[in-house]
Amino acid sequence: MNRIFGFGEKMDEYDVPVLNEREVRASAGILFFFAMTAFMNAWLTGNFQITKIFVIAFLIDFTIRILVNPKYSPSIILGRFAVRNQTPEYVGAPQKRFAWSIGLVLAIAMLYLVVINNLIGPINLIICSTCLVLLFFEAAFGICLGCKIYNMVFKQKATLCPGGVCEVSDRKEIQKIGFAQTGAVAVFLLVIALVGNHFSPATPDADSLPEHVAAIAGQQAGVAANDDCKVPDWAVSIGHADKWKLHHNCK
Repeated sequence: MNRIFGFGEKMDEYDVPVLNEREVRASAGILFFFAMTAFMNAWLTGNFQITKIFVIAFLIDFTIRILVNPKYSPSIILGRFAVRNQTPEYVGAPQKRFAWSIGLVLAIAMLYLVVINNLIGPINLIICSTCLVLLFFEAAFGICLGCKIYNMVFKQKATLCPGGVCEVSDRKEIQKIGFAQTGAVAVFLLVIALVGNHFSPATPDADSLPEHVAAIAGQQAGVAANDDCKVPDWAVSIGHADKWKLHHNCK
């Protein structure tokens, strides 16, 4: 029974149970990909079917992680397979369990709101955005935001953090960001802003359009005028009104 239920691996050289950070980050990347796909599909099309499926899958995955054993979590298994040839990096399991518990709570909230009650509104957007931020920071930077909250809640601070951030006090020279590097980023952003402004689409004058193009535009405008262009409440509630009008050829 103990081989099935548990959280983290016990190793003689560490005082706390540990997890392999590499497979944890890989699993976060996998979940982030599917979460972003579901989020953008709902945001751009108004179809929440994929979102509902992902919420249920996410809930099952995190329930297994917290209540059974992380090594039986489907996303952890996929992450382990993806990094199977990489040297393990061991991190403390207690703070990860707390961080994943936050994810489980968010998943339960989304199950209640979206799957059971089919409610769509700003609260859903906030919860989805929170999940995406947590997963992205874990996958991209190896930063466990939930683990930082763990240190604020519990007196016993987290140990064996990713990248040794729990123990590192002074940054080495190769880790420091100087004025020149900051300036390079600022110049880069300025150049991109100028390029974006240069290529921004201009609204064509109807009088300057070719005759056949103007005729097509007039027909489309007529269709839009005849159709019901009232924006549904769900689109307004998530700030999707303009995109809904665009997709339905409404002005």
